[in-house]
Order: sequence, then structure tokens, then C-alpha cells
Amino acid sequence: MDDRTEVREFLSTRRARLSPADAGLPAYGGRRRVAGLRREEVAMLAGVSVDYYTRLERGTLAGASESVLASISRALKLDEAENEYLFDLARRANSGPIPRRRQPRPRVRASLRQVLDAMGDAPAWVRNARHDILAANRLAVALHSPLFADPHRPVNGARFLFLDPAARDFWRDWDRTSDDVAAFLRADAARDPYEKGLTDLIGELSTRSEDFRRKWAKHDVRFHRTGTKRMHHPVVGDLDLDFASMEIPSEQGLVLMVYTAAADTPSADALRLFDAWAATQDMGRPELTGAPAAPRD
Repeated sequence: MDDRTEVREFLSTRRARLSPADAGLPAYGGRRRVAGLRREEVAMLAGVSVDYYTRLERGTLAGASESVLASISRALKLDEAENEYLFDLARRANSGPIPRRRQPRPRVRASLRQVLDAMGDAPAWVRNARHDILAANRLAVALHSPLFADPHRPVNGARFLFLDPAARDFWRDWDRTSDDVAAFLRADAARDPYEKGLTDLIGELSTRSEDFRRKWAKHDVRFHRTGTKRMHHPVVGDLDLDFASMEIPSEQGLVLMVYTAAADTPSADALRLFDAWAATQDMGRPELTGAPAAPRD
């Protein structure tokens, strides 16, 4: 999708979801011809002319000031992730065309792998923006064993979610999870739109998955920071795990993911049983199949 189309569809879908009441405007009688707010209503709320807002919504963000973008964001009631996405689109519009580039394959440092292994009571792994699993401790590899059943390397959570039928059994709330992942990928793509590996993955999913195309067309964006994952593992059954994700300052583009279970819950008991089972399995070293190991620090 070209940048102008992306801007147009993002702004128009955000406008369509707001009613006059949502925006604090009086609800006039009669049938409205458009879903959500009209362009002139957004322009009024943002304090810009209708012509100027119309030009923005048609995809021309180049030259828009930060104050105007902030006003548009407030008028459309964008959340933090959506606001950042709008500013990323504007930066793209002002930078001009840049050739796609392929980032060097990530190298997971030995010290980071030691941190993962030290977190023995919780599944922990390192991923990139594509959702490739680049390194993981034993418990995380065991938890993701349905993903590792696919011989494709590196193991990729988004590809599993949309292209492997087993994902609908593994993720108990597959529809919500797939909505989230499509939104995470869109946010990451706006942040780094010229990274070839990420755009290639989005292209593959768009070509091969109708579900992905439908969810991608929503133009939703979200941050992947904290939340709860509901899954069903073939060994221990249902798990409700809290997750936290943290960017690794020393490793640009890499994210540390950790799952935990609340104390004295069935999921905590299941994790302990799971750990005992994982200790009997030869799970391998995913960083050796997904990316080359870095030299020791």
C-alpha cells in the first residue's frame, strides 16, 4: 500500500468510529450520510480549515506541523499507539522515498542468552519486530513447541498465527490475538517502513491469509507491552499467562518477552508441571536455528 493511501484510510477509519456524542458535539436530527464524524466536524474540533483537513485526509501529510498533527490526534481521540502511528506516517511523508533495506541478521549476545536461562521459572524469549523467536529459555521453547513443529526457521509467531491451522487450538482467543498481532505489525511497519524482512512478512501474510488481509484493512495499531495470553498447550492444557515485553536498549530492534502466572492459580500449577515435562525434552537451541549466535561478551 502506498503512503498516501495508508494515511487516507487510517484517518478515515478513525473518523468513522466516532459519533458526534463521542466528540462532545450536539446530535442533530435526521439521517447522517457518513459513518461517524464528518470532515468538517473534525476540522472544527482540530481548529483547522475544512480544505486543509480534507487535504490531510487525502494523504498529504507532508509539511503538517507537529501542533496540527497533535490537534488532529485530539479531535479523533487517538490513543498513544495511534498518535505515534500518525506522527510516524508524517515523518515518512516528509522524508521522501527511501529504498527498502535488509537489516543485518540479529546477533543475540551470550550474556543475553544467560539472562534467559537464569529465568528458569518463567518462559522468556527474545524476538524482533517480525515476531521471529531468536533466542529462548527451555520453558519458552517448550511452551511454543507447536510453533517449532513447523520446520521453517526462524520460528515466527505471526506466520504460525495466520498460516498454521494448529494456531486456532493453541490460542484460545485466536480472534483477539490475531487482531492484536496485525495491529502490532502495522505499528512496527510505520516505525521502520523500509526494513525488507518486515515488509516481506506482511506481503506473505497478505497473499496467503484472508484473515490477515481483513484484519490489516482495519488499520488498527497497538503497542505490545503488557496483557494476558490465553492458550491451550497439548501437554498441560489451558494456561492464562500474564506477559510483559521490554525493548532491549543494547540490542536495537530486539524485545524481551516474559510470561508469568499469578500465584496459587491453576496456571501457576500448570507451569510447574510444564517445567518438569520440559526438563525431560530435548528442545534444542532456537537461536542456532533462527539467527547466528554472537561471540561471547
